[in-house]
Amino acid sequence: MCQRSLKQQQKGPVRSAAGKWLQFPQLALRRRLGQLSCMSRPTARLRSWPLSFLYYILPFGALKPLAKVGWRPTSRVTIYKTIPTRLLSRAWGRLNRVDLPNWLRKPIYNLYIWTFGVNMKEAAVEDLQHYRNLGEFFRRKLKPQVRPVCDSHCVISPADGKILHFGRVKNCEVEQVKGVTYSLETFLGPRTWSESLTANRNEDDPGTFQDALVTKEGNELFHCVIYLAPGDYHCFHSPTDWRVAHRRHFPGALMSVNPGVARWIKELFCHNERVVLSGEWTHGFFSLTAVGATNVGSIRIYFDKELRTNNPRYNKGTYNDFSYVTNNNQEGISMRKGEHLGEFNLGSTIVLLFEAPRDFTFNLQAGQKIRFGEALGTM
Repeated sequence: MCQRSLKQQQKGPVRSAAGKWLQFPQLALRRRLGQLSCMSRPTARLRSWPLSFLYYILPFGALKPLAKVGWRPTSRVTIYKTIPTRLLSRAWGRLNRVDLPNWLRKPIYNLYIWTFGVNMKEAAVEDLQHYRNLGEFFRRKLKPQVRPVCDSHCVISPADGKILHFGRVKNCEVEQVKGVTYSLETFLGPRTWSESLTANRNEDDPGTFQDALVTKEGNELFHCVIYLAPGDYHCFHSPTDWRVAHRRHFPGALMSVNPGVARWIKELFCHNERVVLSGEWTHGFFSLTAVGATNVGSIRIYFDKELRTNNPRYNKGTYNDFSYVTNNNQEGISMRKGEHLGEFNLGSTIVLLFEAPRDFTFNLQAGQKIRFGEALGTM
């Protein structure tokens, strides 16, 4: 009995020492977290960023025990927004313009083709040696016969891509993906560009921002969101016969517009850099917006030589207007259905917003693949 009690007494101090040893890092962490709480919010967020990043990427919840000592990770959205996507996209753009040696072109392009499922049989030039750099390969043209333009419908898809969402605009909110919306007014900006368009049918009392865009009695506002994946054809075309009266360029972030990211960043399209082309078609207001994304700092509009996107001299949160209606050109820029309109440097998103008669119906399904020239809807 004495020997057993002696052994228990000997184990007691060891357990106590071990307990103190286990408490030590907790005390140190609590002291460190207390220091973070005394810092300004931006400084604390910066100091906590590396640990939060590890928290989300390490497997098996390796850093979850830190929550027991009062630490809370910075949100995924906050971490993602701190990444310098504009700078990275400019660097990627410069890399895309570097000519590849002949022996390296086929391996690089074949890897890209295999990764993103590119169909080179549709390309106007199938020979991979023809493309001097990645930029030329991304912006490859298609054979004319592989994308016939539908003549029997008034609105066609302006690009190859995936339908994210479509339908009537309700309560001045537009869906970027199912269940996630953004403000119509924030996306398009103030309605100052409407001076060059037909006056609203009820100019004295236009009502909401959405009502102000509808110029004809019996019409409603519709929208369609098309996502261009990296493997898609990167040029976009005119979706209908219309005249472009105004261009508004929003410098902004260049976050990914992948549907998975769009689900957890509210108003993603309003944060990202975008070019809004607004004008009129036979049924009233019509607009096409090219939304930039990570590595898509370059949005090019063929008839607009003044446009410069992802330029460091432009500040986020502002916008730049340019009118195509001048004394020499009162009609603006006339575009025919299917005509080449512009291009992205990689995949991105196109948002169509237009008014049409109430009986306009989309012939689409959310998530379906669509190709340039195919019909979007009927009346």
